[in-house]
Amino acid sequence: MSSPPANYPPAQHILRDLAITTELVAADRVQASAPLDPGVCSVRGHATLGFMVAVADVSAALVALSAAQPDWIATADLAVHATGWITEGPLRFDAHLLRRGSKLLTIAGELSGGDGVPAAVLTATFARIPRSASAAAAGTGTDDLIGKRRMMEQLGPPRPGPLAERIELAVVDAAAGVVELKNHDYVVNSFGTINGGVLGIVFQTAAEAAVPELVATDIQIHYLRQTEVGPARTRTTVLRRGRDHAVCRIDAVDAGAGDRLLARAVVTLQQPPDA
Repeated sequence: MSSPPANYPPAQHILRDLAITTELVAADRVQASAPLDPGVCSVRGHATLGFMVAVADVSAALVALSAAQPDWIATADLAVHATGWITEGPLRFDAHLLRRGSKLLTIAGELSGGDGVPAAVLTATFARIPRSASAAAAGTGTDDLIGKRRMMEQLGPPRPGPLAERIELAVVDAAAGVVELKNHDYVVNSFGTINGGVLGIVFQTAAEAAVPELVATDIQIHYLRQTEVGPARTRTTVLRRGRDHAVCRIDAVDAGAGDRLLARAVVTLQQPPDA
């Protein structure tokens, strides 16, 4: 596993480039927004599933972190299910604490576009872990963040292009849905391993490579362990393929650590809105 950056996130990082604005409107509720620039949209102009996962993961984590105090958190499971298409920005996210347990915290939320009409629902589970596990934990609390809007400072020009290019995702075998992502500073979390939201981009890309005529709209991710070496490599199995939809099971493995299973996702793809 890579060592976490001394100052997290580093100057060039996907979370800075996404320009996510968050606000803990209460200890158990977060609201967030992010601009809908061309790089986070499909060629047809709608917000990509990977982008929604990345925004939802980091934003929902604020509520989980607030509920977990004095512990830290790690994403255990995350699901996003589309009910429409987001074509008008900004992307908006509203989530609340569903259950606070001694080991797990469950968050529920909705994603919408600039028109405010809900277009996806989210459920995420976070595990409580020791604060010492994270490079971002020192001096970080949430009580003083309630009622304050914040956005990570932009310390340099953002990376251009589609999200897959920004994170340096390599397509190894498109037809088989095999893509690879190295564990580098632009995509790490505060543990020094690949960010859970970034894996949403990886899974979306793998699914759409395997079934290129459809668009990824729904995802269920089970996070199993951290990337120790990398790259993270996908293995895609098309479970069902119909005229207007498909379902893929995708495993992400640590190719540099004996192909240990990192995460498993089930992705549903549908006809794009203008097809």
